[in-house]
Amino acid sequence: MDARKKWIGFLPVAAALAYPFFLKGFHASVASDGVALAALLLIGAFAMPLSGVLFALRLNGPAAQFDLRARRLAFSSIAAPPLFVFVGVAPGLAGIHVPDVTIWIALWLAAGLYVGLASDAAVTPAPARPIASWRVAHGVAAAVIACFVLFHLTNHLFGLEGPGTHKAIMVAGRKVYRSPLVEPLLVLLLLFQAISGVRLAWRWSSLKVDFYRIFQVGSGAYLAAFILAHLNSAFVSARAVHHIETDWAWASGAPTGLIQDAWNIRLLPHYALGVFFILGHLASGLRVVMLAHGVSTTVANRFWIASLAVSALIAAAIIAGLCGVRL
Repeated sequence: MDARKKWIGFLPVAAALAYPFFLKGFHASVASDGVALAALLLIGAFAMPLSGVLFALRLNGPAAQFDLRARRLAFSSIAAPPLFVFVGVAPGLAGIHVPDVTIWIALWLAAGLYVGLASDAAVTPAPARPIASWRVAHGVAAAVIACFVLFHLTNHLFGLEGPGTHKAIMVAGRKVYRSPLVEPLLVLLLLFQAISGVRLAWRWSSLKVDFYRIFQVGSGAYLAAFILAHLNSAFVSARAVHHIETDWAWASGAPTGLIQDAWNIRLLPHYALGVFFILGHLASGLRVVMLAHGVSTTVANRFWIASLAVSALIAAAIIAGLCGVRL
């Protein structure tokens, strides 16, 4: 195998390993008023998970076992922000009191070893037919979940006006999505979406696909991890164990905030990329639907690009609100 390609296969591991240290460096720079360095380190923290999309693209196509494992690891590295949040919460709940960075390093080194032990034997892609029903079910569930997600994101956008406005909208919404009938159904749908998404991503990751599909798979991997981390943080840690109200103060890391706190800083890329990827993932799905209904490729692609631009703006606005910006 090409030695260069071999090295590329391990780069997602390096990016994931570096991710917590960019966040730590950012926090240290903010504490010492190093604004320029802090900005560069924060950009680096966002670049680490996003680089997984490029690594997956570089490893795209019919491949040996090593390439397939490396590609799937690249998709996993995109989900570094929510996975790091999960590692920061779950071990403590399980009574494991080991520094989260230590656990993080061990997990990604193990993942790298898994890739390194792969052979150069060719891999035969699985037939596409078995996943057709999964795709339909995944799409139907997404349409239902989108109603909650779009309300939730709109609620967070109103945080730019202040916590009071956010709370008023949240209280009204909770009468529906926290009702005894709706909440269990919503949780089940979210879990199904994560499981079915991983199933579909596993299948698509073995095929040579275009950049649009790679983004769709990568964003789906991020969202599966985000659902896991968010449900664990909100339902298990906050509501069940610590009996904390999951309101604006909880989301914004009050009283220290997202930026000034050494632990909370991990929530900034976690939230920002979560908003970007969930809207981008929906746009990717709509692009596929548009193409299936005869819309020209040019129009569908332009819609997708415009949607990603809007997604990035919405993500930035929500994060600005959570960090204290007010209109």
